[in-house]
Amino acid sequence: MKHDLVFEKRSNLRARPEEVLDWHLRPGAFQRLTPPWEPVRLACAPKRLEDGDRVELETRLGPLRTRWIAEHSLHAGAEPGFEDRQVEGPFSLWRHEHRMLPAEPATGPGGGCTMVDRIEYRLPFGPLGRLLGGRYVRGRLERMFAFRHRVLANDLNDHDRRTCRPMKILVSGASGLVGTELCAFLSTGGHEVARLVRSKPQQHDVSWSPDAGTIAADALEGLDGVVHLAGENIGVGRWSERKKRAIVDSRVQGTRLLAEALAARTVKPGVFVGASAIGYYGDRGDTSVDESAPRGEGFLADVCARWEAATEPLREAGVRVVNLRFGVILSPAGGALGTMLLPFRLGAGGKIGDGRQFMSWITLEDVVRVVSTALTEKSLVGPVNAVAPNPVTNAEFTKSLGRVLSRPTILPLPAFGARLAFGGEKADEMLLASTRVQPKALIDAGFAFRHPDLETGLRDVLGKTR
Repeated sequence: MKHDLVFEKRSNLRARPEEVLDWHLRPGAFQRLTPPWEPVRLACAPKRLEDGDRVELETRLGPLRTRWIAEHSLHAGAEPGFEDRQVEGPFSLWRHEHRMLPAEPATGPGGGCTMVDRIEYRLPFGPLGRLLGGRYVRGRLERMFAFRHRVLANDLNDHDRRTCRPMKILVSGASGLVGTELCAFLSTGGHEVARLVRSKPQQHDVSWSPDAGTIAADALEGLDGVVHLAGENIGVGRWSERKKRAIVDSRVQGTRLLAEALAARTVKPGVFVGASAIGYYGDRGDTSVDESAPRGEGFLADVCARWEAATEPLREAGVRVVNLRFGVILSPAGGALGTMLLPFRLGAGGKIGDGRQFMSWITLEDVVRVVSTALTEKSLVGPVNAVAPNPVTNAEFTKSLGRVLSRPTILPLPAFGARLAFGGEKADEMLLASTRVQPKALIDAGFAFRHPDLETGLRDVLGKTR
């Protein structure tokens, strides 16, 4: 029809067409392909896409929330691919064809392919809808599919380079910011992912109750690796004595329970990757620290030290233990950056305190890759700083975020204001403390950061690439 529009995106990949198709059909592919800045939530989806399956999404167009249901059909014949058709949603027509064409000539020793995404769509309200929304929708598609093709190429490269064989991996904290993205990354790489859950377990999941000190120990057999991310959110709410106990107990008791249960297994996992944080180092001013630095002072330093010590039963049992000391994780989907975005977009952002305190940061994309590397790289043992190699001051971070968002950053938050808003101890340790951390262990292991500098990282995660 004359009101139909067409969008197409092509890119060459160093993988065979069948490998690219299999990546798309695995659990986690939709999560990996959804840009973090897009207001989309997966409401219902099958574990692995089959012909005729339907996926239900919740998305937002301006202030309005809408449901989107798409039906998948696999291509018949020799050419790999599949198609999504909108059954219910915001468009009058939506037909998305995914094609994996053999590249000519082949782009690698194992062959290559050209990934083609072709979308035929029709906006509601006929010519008026096309006039008012055509440019906006086209721009949104261009940003989205630039991200999708970049992630697909990077993931295929990462999995091909790191994975010797599929692993069975247990993940706690799987519904959190890091856990959600990690499970998707591991699943699309062909690994079997089980989740450690408090609620009623689904297939492959393992139930536990850290508060009650119980865990389904028999379900821990046959694991190749464990990633332990669970813990009370330290950024939400004031640090009352009750909140601080919850922060400590959720980390120390939960870690000890899991570590002891795994250590008691006849066949133990080969590796345990446990979360920790750079709060271990305390306030260090301008001093640069790496994994060899001693523990600092304060509540967070104490929590991190006890958190890491709770993994000792596994070390004694001969399991390789990696304690990832995370810095500030950057993603618009949550965490510190997710909290900052609204005031900065409104032009109400600014430095905190004098702005001279160092922030050691890392993008969520690099966090996922760090965890994956820790699972397979045998040289990584003990504390590992999960931060980018270029920490910045709070003032530098503020200016970079303002530039990326094209907004002024002239409304600072004085130190006394931060203490009034968040409580003195929390403000001093989370917002005003200076921690200049280097990822020496990762660099020594040959890890290549996708986002080594801040502005590139912010532009990628916010979809503001030039």
